[in-house]
Amino acid sequence: MIFSRSRRAVRLAALMLGAAAPFFPARVLAQGMMSGVDLATPAFTQAELSRGDIERLIAERKPDQRLDLAGKSLNGLDLSKLDLHGADLHGARLNHANLSGADLRGAALDDVWALGADFSGAELSGARLFGAQMLHASFDRANLSGARLAGDFTGARFAGAKLARADGSADMKNQSMGLMRAVMRSADLRGADLARANFSRADLEFARMNDADLSRADFSNADVAGADLRGARLEGANFDGTDVASAHIDAAAAKDFSRAINLDRALKD
Repeated sequence: MIFSRSRRAVRLAALMLGAAAPFFPARVLAQGMMSGVDLATPAFTQAELSRGDIERLIAERKPDQRLDLAGKSLNGLDLSKLDLHGADLHGARLNHANLSGADLRGAALDDVWALGADFSGAELSGARLFGAQMLHASFDRANLSGARLAGDFTGARFAGAKLARADGSADMKNQSMGLMRAVMRSADLRGADLARANFSRADLEFARMNDADLSRADFSNADVAGADLRGARLEGANFDGTDVASAHIDAAAAKDFSRAINLDRALKD
């Protein structure tokens, strides 16, 4: 099995994929960036369990027992509205799976592959998504309050999502595998609630954050070059050292970016 490798190897592969641009096909990324990881194999395209199987596991779970789905291939499954709170999904493959409306509170989603998966309206408060690969996934209206987000969310949708107090900051304690942080390049965060969230050193290039609530959020040393922040609430937000080159900001809000870098290159509308 592909995931019989150590966690260290998996996280290295995840990091390398996160560095790739979102426009290359999955097979090209896999072969060009990660020797031995082929996203076209059954492990990343098929499911080894059915929805019925998972429903039975949920029904049989004892009150103090954690649902163990770690490393499982669950690609393409309809898991919508299931009670998966606290589940161990570490290293699971959920590519193009439907988890809309699912309860994933406090779930362990470290090293998960969920390319193009649907988490819209899901409950993910307090969940851990470290090293997760969730390019082009949908989190519209999902609740990720207090979640740990240090993975690749390039092109993902978070419109109207709750990310209050979420932590997408860089992991500065352990950089042996490279800088782990939230990568949200070209992500859709329009109308999202990021109040008090920590996205220090995160990558939000070209993200759309129109009308988002960024009040008291920490974006210090983050990259929001080319992002659209028009209409966003910025009260108390920290933009110290934030790269705002070519970012769209409201002219009246320029003062809120006084400690950002490349402010002279921002587009003030």
